[in-house]
Amino acid sequence: MSSPVNSVPELRVRALNDRPVRKGGDYVLYWMIAHRRARANFALDRAIDHCRELGRPLVILEALRADHRWSSARLQRFVIDGMAANEVAFESTGVRYHPYVEPHAGAGQGLVEALAARACVVVTDDFPCYFLPRMTSSTAQRVGVCVESVDSNGILPMRAAPEVYPTAYAFRRFLQRNLREHLACFPQAAPFEGPPLVPHASLPAEIERRWPRANTAHDAEPTVLRGGSRAGEARLESFVRNVLPRYAEQRNEPEADASSGLSPYLHFGHLSPHTVFESIARWEGWTIGALGSQSAGKRAGFWGVGESAEAYLDQLVTWRELGFNFCSQRADYDRYESLPSFALATLAKHAADKRPHLYSLAELESAATHDPLWNAAQTELVRTGKMHNYLRMLWGKKILQWSPSPQVALAVMVELNNKFAFDGRDPNSYSGIFWVLGRYDRPWGPERPIFGTVRYMTSENTARKLDVDAYVRRYSGGASTAAT
Repeated sequence: MSSPVNSVPELRVRALNDRPVRKGGDYVLYWMIAHRRARANFALDRAIDHCRELGRPLVILEALRADHRWSSARLQRFVIDGMAANEVAFESTGVRYHPYVEPHAGAGQGLVEALAARACVVVTDDFPCYFLPRMTSSTAQRVGVCVESVDSNGILPMRAAPEVYPTAYAFRRFLQRNLREHLACFPQAAPFEGPPLVPHASLPAEIERRWPRANTAHDAEPTVLRGGSRAGEARLESFVRNVLPRYAEQRNEPEADASSGLSPYLHFGHLSPHTVFESIARWEGWTIGALGSQSAGKRAGFWGVGESAEAYLDQLVTWRELGFNFCSQRADYDRYESLPSFALATLAKHAADKRPHLYSLAELESAATHDPLWNAAQTELVRTGKMHNYLRMLWGKKILQWSPSPQVALAVMVELNNKFAFDGRDPNSYSGIFWVLGRYDRPWGPERPIFGTVRYMTSENTARKLDVDAYVRRYSGGASTAAT
């Protein structure tokens, strides 16, 4: 499924300024900020295309800021694991890979500009969430060379969708009519095959001195999830072989270990959704000819694979990329006012309703509520950086019920998820948080206190549907922030 050389779709490439390509520059600079991997990466492919066209070497800067709002030792370690994997992946390619970790806030200021000053062109990653769009846009205005932003986020290019879709059903109908052409154009699985690149020896001494390469080596901590492409691809192989066959039947059971576990690697760009798709296609013996012709928006039957693979591909492509659709077209994706009109109206109507319990952010963070199942879910999040997908929905619904207003509930969900979750700060995680408040949903009856016609969930009903006793026992004892 890999594309031929020089075929990164133009739909995935966006100029961030009106500066020219500087043909006399010393190198092409790839500023890697979201697609942190050495293959199956359209941004890397674009940078290599420029190198071959211009006859210049490739410099790759992968940097990690120390001062963003939800930075933590756990998240930083995950990114640095990825840098270690990338060092190995790039060492025999002839490119100059420069991993940089800020030792303190602001230490990296000026690094991109210094590298861009000698570059022919700067290629970076198009990621529509968190501080990254602001950072790339402002940097592009400060440098005197062309800056291109390349979308390697999903199977569907973000700009292929003409509008924001209000439901998964509506987005799925669009995908079923339009996805086929994009399945024929995947990023390079082996991007350095073909004509060798001009080798690059070193960076200017001043850059090496002021912004030295990061030391990415560390001893593994057994309780911490390891990051990086090698770890992500190992998890993918294990999922496809051992979990996918039972995914449809068991994914909602907390103790069945039937989720993919891939979202941290997808979020940090250590694993490409194209790679995930190709692995499932190989396992299922799938070819593009098996793709259904329906465009009715139904969850099953489109892909032409088994029930479990259908269910997972709907999560990977429909639900995950629905979040990218919203974030790429709505600057207010993280604002309460972006909720659908029915949700705004019904939550406003019930804003003054009496709450059965009110918990502070500190009480919620430490899992100090009266509800053992909710406490277990929050404890899992704090201890491991992950939460079972079904219980994450319940987790959010109870925060809505226990907060003095839906606006406060939103702020609490964003804070806890972005602070602790490996896959926080992501379009997909904002989809989940805002789904709690009615995004991508419809009015549900009967009308209830606090929720109005926003979908209602309870711990009692969840415990009746699922076997949660062992899960609660495993995560009893309350949360600890020591791992952050």
